[in-house]
Amino acid sequence: MHLTLIDWLAVAAYFLFNILIGLYYRKRATASTEDYFVGGRKVSWWLAGTSMVATTFAADTPLAVTGLVASYGIAGNWLWWNMLMSGMLTVFFYARLWRRAGVLTDVEFAEIRYGGKPAAFLRGFRALYLGLPINCIIMGWVNLAMVKILMLIFGITKIQALLLVFGIMVLTAMISTLSGLWGVLVTDLFQFVLKMGMVIVLAWFAVDAVGGMGALKDKLLQLDMARASDGDGHGSILSFTPDIGSVWMPMITFFVYLAVQWWATWYPGAEPGGGGYIAQRILSAKDEKNSLLATLWFNIAHYAIRPWPWILTALCSLVLYPTLADKESGFIMVIIDPQVFPAALRGLMIAAFAAAYMSTIGTQLNWGASYLVNDFYKRFLVRGRHERHYVVISQATTLLIMIISCAVTYRLESIEGAWKFLIAIGAGTGSVLILRWFWWRINAWSEVFAMGSSFVISLALQFYFGLNNDDPRQSAWIVIITVLCSTAIWLAATFATSPEKEDVLISFYRRVRPSASFWGPIARKAADVPIQRDNAYNLLDWICGCLLVYLTLFGVGKLIFGHFSLGIGLLALAMLAGWVIYWDLNRRGWKSVTD
Repeated sequence: MHLTLIDWLAVAAYFLFNILIGLYYRKRATASTEDYFVGGRKVSWWLAGTSMVATTFAADTPLAVTGLVASYGIAGNWLWWNMLMSGMLTVFFYARLWRRAGVLTDVEFAEIRYGGKPAAFLRGFRALYLGLPINCIIMGWVNLAMVKILMLIFGITKIQALLLVFGIMVLTAMISTLSGLWGVLVTDLFQFVLKMGMVIVLAWFAVDAVGGMGALKDKLLQLDMARASDGDGHGSILSFTPDIGSVWMPMITFFVYLAVQWWATWYPGAEPGGGGYIAQRILSAKDEKNSLLATLWFNIAHYAIRPWPWILTALCSLVLYPTLADKESGFIMVIIDPQVFPAALRGLMIAAFAAAYMSTIGTQLNWGASYLVNDFYKRFLVRGRHERHYVVISQATTLLIMIISCAVTYRLESIEGAWKFLIAIGAGTGSVLILRWFWWRINAWSEVFAMGSSFVISLALQFYFGLNNDDPRQSAWIVIITVLCSTAIWLAATFATSPEKEDVLISFYRRVRPSASFWGPIARKAADVPIQRDNAYNLLDWICGCLLVYLTLFGVGKLIFGHFSLGIGLLALAMLAGWVIYWDLNRRGWKSVTD
């Protein structure tokens, strides 16, 4: 693809603006690790929530969505749409609890919930496990997407593209190490506006290139008929819901999506009970009300608003490039095709992809370094040093993570495959992560055995027993077997080991004030703590939150495809669900969501 001087100037201006943001927020980040990793806990909900959305809008996401749509139609997005139910749990059950916990990272939580050597071991193990291998796998697939983009745009090899990605990552790391979380948050805001605006523009030109929305639907209907004649059994490309019982969505797979995966599986951005960079943003919020609103805004934007420009472009790529071997690259083909996307906007589009890449990588670098420094180096290796020392170590650790992630990128082939692999090895940990807040009997060994057994069982099923994670039916059985076995193992470990010491449990109960329903023995010992019995109201808000997002998602989709009456009706119901949430929280006077 040929780039003009104006294109290069647009790209240069984008990078320069990010550097200036990093320099501006440098002083805020270098005073302490709390400033560096959680912004001094002074962040407003709209900034924290938008940063969550920007982080999950990586360079890999539109490519992966394009691959899903090409293979399974719009309904293929249920691979990640089902995670909304986990996200809404975080909004109404866990955001306030995380903010009350007041830890620096979600890994540090282990030593306020549990006590003794098992808690210390759990904290150190999770810091290393999530901070290095898991974090680098995530960064690896984000890097891979950017490599694919650069290969197509510039016509270069994978090695050459990887070197360019490394250069962009160095710049991202420089901004992250200079300015800490504040720099990441503000650049996320700028990057989100840029990349969201450009993918909307791209979708507009893509639809225009196929002859408008009517022509797009007609051509996709013809493609449906061609697929049906081939007997692929995938159902209609334009259907919002999967064809239950089809080859790609057997009943067992649909059951896992709706009834198991969303609560049982650890996945970045949709961790059961909250965690990762979502918890980091919650912990950075100025109070409990802002933490709840930040996660609510994130889930609305992430699931209901953001997907449609990607989906429209993906649908157009099926029509424009029907014989394309790598379906994920169809999104990029739309950009580089001179018959589709105006040459004058290519520089801005490249800057938008850089923004998508940098927003995610910046967070992953900061988040991963927070684990390795705060929860391993500072906790176990070097204690009692000046805060400036730990900031310098954090900066060095950021660079180390960057280098390892590039090595992982070189070995990856498929973004969707990496997604499924991470979902599989994280299956089975969700139940303990959810219940540890609400059931006093869970101890540190519960989490250790849940994580270890889930990892071992999942890998054994795939590599020893030969279950294929790319096969929908076998993938579902991997999740079911892993969840059942790991749950049995961690429950057995819980009752085979002693409960946490009473003083540890009372201290946690006083600090976090969870619902007293399953903390009876501890609640009675801490009678001065106000009793929280708000689970029924939180459940109502969770149901309405899920309805709000799904109805908005489908309502916007119906409007896009010309079904105006149905679309308006769905959006009206979504507004009703939103009003119920507002009514309930306002009725309670936000008393449970303020410090």
